[in-house]
Amino acid sequence: MEIIPAIDIIDGKCVRLTQGDYAQKKIYNEHPLEVARAFEDAGLIRLHLVDLDGAKAGAVRNWKVLETLAGRTSLVIDFGGGIKRSEDVDIVFNSGAALATIGSLAVKDPATFAGWLQQYGADKFLLGADVKNEKIAVGGWLETTDKWIYDFIEEYTGRGVRQLFCTDVSKDGLLQGPSLELYRNIVQKFPELHFIASGGVSELDDVFRLEDIGCKGVIIGKAIYEGRITLDELTKIALTSKK
Repeated sequence: MEIIPAIDIIDGKCVRLTQGDYAQKKIYNEHPLEVARAFEDAGLIRLHLVDLDGAKAGAVRNWKVLETLAGRTSLVIDFGGGIKRSEDVDIVFNSGAALATIGSLAVKDPATFAGWLQQYGADKFLLGADVKNEKIAVGGWLETTDKWIYDFIEEYTGRGVRQLFCTDVSKDGLLQGPSLELYRNIVQKFPELHFIASGGVSELDDVFRLEDIGCKGVIIGKAIYEGRITLDELTKIALTSKK
């Protein structure tokens, strides 16, 4: 099971939001490279990097941070936030991201995303789905659509997408545990999917529970920054997974 630490960026600094609310912002480190190197030193391989300025502006903003982290660590980085145009996709890949993370655009403009899947290859994208009551949420979680998460996944696995992470917006940033039932349902319905859980992880036992139900990966943010899960603990998991 992949442990994927998250770094969220505002003004070039490492922050975390609570339930996507920019007013509930907490700065954890002004130097994201220090954080990324700590993850790398812990034996972790991947990084989930989110440009919150870009997400708000509707265009990639913190690509320089991506460029620095990709150039000065060996982490496999997926980068999201503000990817709306082909130019944004090019910036993300040219700056060193292994994967471009796409969320709301896949809901609001499926034709554009389908074009990118053909142009760049489906293996170059990590699809993100924000969910509330099993329905897709968009627009910074403020808008819930009538689209079922299962229909959404089926649509894009049919287009070649193989990696997807899902965030239950009612859980994110609250450290109250992940949505095990939702994730179990997804894993059972789509066993071929490289499914990554996101949101709500508050302790190491949550990671083991997600592994038990068949998740291939887990994105962890606030639990690390708040000391609920230590890098030493993640190192042990990383070493075990390599055996």
